[in-house]
Amino acid sequence: MSVTTGLDALLMDPTKHLGSQAVALVTNHTGVTHTLESALDAFHASPEIELVAAFGPEHGARGDVQDALGVESHVDRYTGLPVHSLYGDHRKPTPETLDGVDAMVFDIQDCGARFYTYVSTLTYCMEAAEENGVSMIVLDRPNPVNGETVEGNILEPGYESFIGLHSIPIRHGLTIGELASFINRNIGCDLSVVEMTGWDRGMWFDETGLPWVQPSPNLPTLDTATVYPGTCLFEGVNASEGRGTTRPFEYLGAPWIDGRPWTSALNGLALPGVGFRVCFFTPAFWQYRGERCGGVQVHVTNRDIFKPVETAVHLLRTLMNRYPGRFGFNEPTYEERRHFDLLAGTDVLRHSLEEGVAVEDIVASWEPGLERFKDERDEYLLYGEGVR
Repeated sequence: MSVTTGLDALLMDPTKHLGSQAVALVTNHTGVTHTLESALDAFHASPEIELVAAFGPEHGARGDVQDALGVESHVDRYTGLPVHSLYGDHRKPTPETLDGVDAMVFDIQDCGARFYTYVSTLTYCMEAAEENGVSMIVLDRPNPVNGETVEGNILEPGYESFIGLHSIPIRHGLTIGELASFINRNIGCDLSVVEMTGWDRGMWFDETGLPWVQPSPNLPTLDTATVYPGTCLFEGVNASEGRGTTRPFEYLGAPWIDGRPWTSALNGLALPGVGFRVCFFTPAFWQYRGERCGGVQVHVTNRDIFKPVETAVHLLRTLMNRYPGRFGFNEPTYEERRHFDLLAGTDVLRHSLEEGVAVEDIVASWEPGLERFKDERDEYLLYGEGVR
C-alpha cells in the first residue's frame, strides 16, 4: 500500500488523536481501512475508542440508500449504536444528537467536485461542532481525480445550496481535509485533520494502492468520477445524464436525440483527451425510465489533459445547436432557482449558452476567479504545492 489514509493513521494510535473523548462518527460505506473494514466497525471494536453514536449522510451510513432518497435515523444492526440521519428532517447535527459527544470524527471519501453533497454535510457538521463546543476531526482521503487540476467557474453569492455552499470552482483540487481547513476559515470550529502519508498531489485514485469503493450509487468507477465534474450539469437539462444505467454520467441522451450527428459534431471539435461514441440506452430509473434513448458515450482517452467542465459545455452547446426546439433547461423543482444554475453556481453559464456565447469565451471568463482561488487555497494545502 503506497498511501495511508487518515483512518488507517488514526487506528495505528487512537489515543494520540482522540484521547479519552466520547466520539460520534460521521461516515458512510466509503469510510474503510486498507483491508476494507468499515470505519464504524473498526471504531466500535477498538478498546481505545469510546464510540457513542454515528451520523449518516446522503445514501446512509452503510451506503444502502439510492440518490435523493431520505435517510432514516435508526439503530445500526452490527454495533447497536444510534445512527442519526443527516439527510432527512435534519442536515445538521442537533444539540440533542450531540449530547454526551466530545468530538465528531468525519471519514467520507469525496469525489473532487463542488456539488457533491458530502462537502455540505461536512460544513454543517463543522458548524454544529462550533455551536456546541465539540471538536471536529477530519480523516483525510485522496482527491480521486488528483489534487492539482482545478476547473470551472467560482460559485457566486446567492447560488448557495446543498449542492454547493462555497465560493470554489466546480473541480477544486483539494482533499477533504484541505477542504475542511479552507471552509473553517469562515466557521472557526476546533478542527484537526489526520493527514495521509504517501499521497502526492498528482496522483489519481488508481495510483494510490487503495481499494476503490464507489462514493455513491451513481459513481461506480473512477472513469465515472473523471467525467462527473462536467457531465453532472446534465442533471439540470431535459436530457438523461445516464442515471439508471451501468454508465451514469458517461451515457448522455434522450428519446428525441439521434446520436450520430451529435457524435460527429463533438468528434469534429478534437477536444483534448476525449472521444465520443454513438450509443443507445434505456434507463432503469430516473429521467426517461424505461424509454430507449439515443445519445453519446464520453470516452476519456487521456485523463491528464481531459477537461471535464469545458467538455460538458461543448456537449451542451452542440446539443442545443442540433435541437433548438427540443432542448431545454429544467424548471425549478425543490429550490427557487433552476437546478442547472445551482449546479453551475451561477446563472451566467445558462444565459451564455442561451445567447450563443462562444465556448472559448465562456471558459476564458473563468480564469480570473480560478487564479484568485489558487492563491487562496495555497495556505491550506497539506501535501506540497498546487500546480499554478
